[in-house]
Amino acid sequence: MPEAGAPITHRRVLAIAVPIAASNATVPLLGAVDTGVVGQIGEAAPIAAVGVGAILMTAVYWVFGFLRMGTTGLASQALGAGRHDEVAALLTRSLMIAAAGGAAVIALQVPLFHAGFWISPASPQVEGLARDYMAIRVWSAPAAISVFGITGWLIAQERAGAVFAVQAAMNGMNILLDLWFVMGFGWGVAGVAWATFASEWAGLGFGLWLCRGAFAQAAWRDWARVLDAGRLKLMAAVNRDILLRSLMLEAIILSFVLTGGRFGDTALAANQVLLQFLHIAAFGLDGFAFAAEALVGQATGARDPARLRRGAVVATQCAVVVVAFVTVAFALFGGDLVDLLAKSPEVRAAAREFLPYAVAAPAVGVLAWMLDGIFIGATRGADMRNMMAVSLCAYAAMAAALVPLMGNHGLWIALLLSLVVRAVTLGLRYPAVEAAARAAPQETPQRTREAG
Repeated sequence: MPEAGAPITHRRVLAIAVPIAASNATVPLLGAVDTGVVGQIGEAAPIAAVGVGAILMTAVYWVFGFLRMGTTGLASQALGAGRHDEVAALLTRSLMIAAAGGAAVIALQVPLFHAGFWISPASPQVEGLARDYMAIRVWSAPAAISVFGITGWLIAQERAGAVFAVQAAMNGMNILLDLWFVMGFGWGVAGVAWATFASEWAGLGFGLWLCRGAFAQAAWRDWARVLDAGRLKLMAAVNRDILLRSLMLEAIILSFVLTGGRFGDTALAANQVLLQFLHIAAFGLDGFAFAAEALVGQATGARDPARLRRGAVVATQCAVVVVAFVTVAFALFGGDLVDLLAKSPEVRAAAREFLPYAVAAPAVGVLAWMLDGIFIGATRGADMRNMMAVSLCAYAAMAAALVPLMGNHGLWIALLLSLVVRAVTLGLRYPAVEAAARAAPQETPQRTREAG
């Protein structure tokens, strides 16, 4: 790990971004193996059950994604300020929050599962198998959520290789156990669930081992520091604002999907295919946003606005170069990717009609994504929440105006313009990020009010 005050170079940014992109690439591979092993059973219901169960569990865990982002911002600032005791204490706080969140998911599993199947109904056979899958997986909720906190803590220290190691170990173990439990023991859907359960707990154990340096310090169990009311209030405020921001972002995506369904199954399927283009772009750009989080957070903690600006600019420059390649690749090979993802001639034709929007999306959205990383590092959660609210309102207004006139074209335009609004509004707030870096590190409730 470089020293917090080491020069910020493109090489340093790439050292963070490349392992993150590599770890992201293991996620779809795991999903493909999950589907493939139950597909060997020769029935449709097990495949659908694993898909539905995994989506619903992911949606529950996604709520706790704030823990990854909030931990990165706070830990990177503590590191930049030289407060190593606080860095260790933050790991303990994150694990405590994850344990409480996981326990809550286990305790509330019955209403959570009921709500999930009410929102996404399935046939009795599929629902029964999916419930069996989720009833096993839910018991690894504390581990899965804890990995969010550990990941954020490692990113704050630019230990992207460790993040990759955790994800690769978890997903690799999951794949091997999938093959063993399902194809070897014949456990079916339950085998996939047990494989994930075991790999999530093993991932937590491996992650804790990678964090062993923190546990060598007394600060991780300095309960007066860990449970300090001011620090807990600050962490709660940061995480609350990031959660609200994420819920509004999810509302935009959910509205996009549901509104697209008004134009028929073909348009709905085409939109779903083209959304995968955005997911692919996000896989490549996440690493650069994470680099911005770590570098901006360290500079904020060190009260060095010039260094903050350097970290933001260098990370964004790298992201823009990657987006240029991604955009060209989508333009040249987007049709082939559509054919790979969809077999229906009608869906292929509809997806090609709207393909230009998916091609443009990474270029349109790159500044919004990078500014998210910058604001996370600066723990400007209130700004992120407020600007996302503006973006959500803008999306709703544009969709209401354009969809009746232009149909699905209007829906895509509204989605892309919401990214522009988010980038512009966050950009207008950027001077406050540098101004905050000149003030004292975020340490007290008073500082929390100033950050808002």
